[in-house]
Amino acid sequence: MLSELAIKKFAIIDDIRISFHAGLNVLTGETGAGKSIIIQAVSLLLGARASADLVRTGEDAAELEAGFDIAPDSEPAQLLADQGMDPHDGLIIRRVIPRSGNSRVYINSRQSTLEFLKQVAGNLAGISSQHAHQGLLRDENHLDMLDEFAGNQVLRRDVTGLYRTLVPLNRQIQEMEAEKTRREAEKELIQFQFDEIQNAAIQPDEDELLEKRKQVLANAAKIFESVNATVHQVYDREGSVVEQLAGLMSGISRFRDADPALAAAADRLDAVILDLQDITHTLRDHADTIDLDPESLDAVDRRLDLISKLKRKYGGSLDTLFARFRELEQHLDQTLDMDHRIQERIREKKALAHQLREKAAALSEHRHNAADRLAALAADELAALEMDKARFQVEIFQEPGDPSRDICTRSGHKLTAAGADRVRFLLSPNPGEAPKPLAKIASGGELSRIVLALKAVLSRTRSFETLIFDEVDAGIGGATSDKVGQKLAALADHHQVICITHLAQIARYGGHQFRIAKQVINGRTCTDIVPLTTLEDRIDEIARMLGGAAITPATRTHARELLTGPANNPS
Repeated sequence: MLSELAIKKFAIIDDIRISFHAGLNVLTGETGAGKSIIIQAVSLLLGARASADLVRTGEDAAELEAGFDIAPDSEPAQLLADQGMDPHDGLIIRRVIPRSGNSRVYINSRQSTLEFLKQVAGNLAGISSQHAHQGLLRDENHLDMLDEFAGNQVLRRDVTGLYRTLVPLNRQIQEMEAEKTRREAEKELIQFQFDEIQNAAIQPDEDELLEKRKQVLANAAKIFESVNATVHQVYDREGSVVEQLAGLMSGISRFRDADPALAAAADRLDAVILDLQDITHTLRDHADTIDLDPESLDAVDRRLDLISKLKRKYGGSLDTLFARFRELEQHLDQTLDMDHRIQERIREKKALAHQLREKAAALSEHRHNAADRLAALAADELAALEMDKARFQVEIFQEPGDPSRDICTRSGHKLTAAGADRVRFLLSPNPGEAPKPLAKIASGGELSRIVLALKAVLSRTRSFETLIFDEVDAGIGGATSDKVGQKLAALADHHQVICITHLAQIARYGGHQFRIAKQVINGRTCTDIVPLTTLEDRIDEIARMLGGAAITPATRTHARELLTGPANNPS
């Protein structure tokens, strides 16, 4: 319940504080006194977006504060407890709206966020204003109202969650299929390049190794000739180096015993001869390996040409060539795996779509069942508001979908985040007239009563503690306004009701009445609010509402009768 409201430096309000009560609270006053500004302030305290234009001229910031009494086991109390706040202290919401910069939110004296404010205050109060009247005319709001009445919130959240999972998944499948088509178009070229590199079977550093081998093969004949000449001179010919050294060693060895120094020299000569013999064997073996076939050099040249061509084609070096080969291999692997991944996504899509269709079908069934109940209850409420001849109808229909683009039901109807249904409220105000959309037939007075009737029905299923009505009396008068007052009083048996009204026939039913007036102080217009706590105060205000500025004894007598007569407390 909204227990207290304080408003400072807001529009034409300088500084006011209002204490509300349980039951029906009525706010009355002359047109332009600022009654609707109070409702606007409450809306901001419930989480509406703020504008710096609302700050009173000449002031730096506006301040709004509301105190709510909340039950310890309520959802707002649980949210406060989750944030480490004591819900037993109640709920105090404060907003500071500066002329420049962002507005600030405080909950129980702790700075908070607008999003958390919306969570906490989401079900504290429901406001029915001229804006809500216009919202009732829009078909897109009717589905939400029907789901609210039917208690479909959980099922609808399930449908919304599945739909929001399916939409990006569907887009992903389309993108993957487009990618597959693109890859298929490139596959022939990619496969050719892959095969070209793979068939070349190039090894790491092969180009450098081949360059060295080319140098060897280009000089093979000269190398072979030089090796054979060396072997011939050192070992094979008569009088070779080895033979001459052997003769010298033999001559010295004869004097080995006579001169020990010569023995050492002879041993060193013998070692040299052995080394030369070993070198000779090595050179002979090498000569046998020298490739003197001209085709071998041609083969190396051809191989180097192939490697050079591939290096130029794929980046300029073997490293870039090998990197390109890995890219091509990965591309081909992904292309081969694309079908498998697409099929996996399609299977996932089918499973989710099946769940969505099942949930949407259940949601649709709930809506059809609730539509008849809502229409019947609304008809009862309208009858109590002098519209007993009117026929209220809830129309549920579905739109055809395009399976190539939309997610559809099994019967081909388009599915959205809200399910498959579209809802429209229809009204036939008079017998013999076909029901038509509200926007086409509802007069101001009819619309006000329809809003009140639907609010009365929906309040049975919503947990709102406080119902706020602004301009519920638009376009009505006489006996109808009295019926509206009775309906507000009946609602006040179960909810706190705050109502702004211009009609005495409605104000009379208020358990608590406040007079809102504006006055000019020091050249500035200010709005003030006065609780009317005595019968005489209320008689004066009701008389003003009945007779305007000139209050006569007759209007005061009429006002007294309205406030004290038996009709004021209908059974």
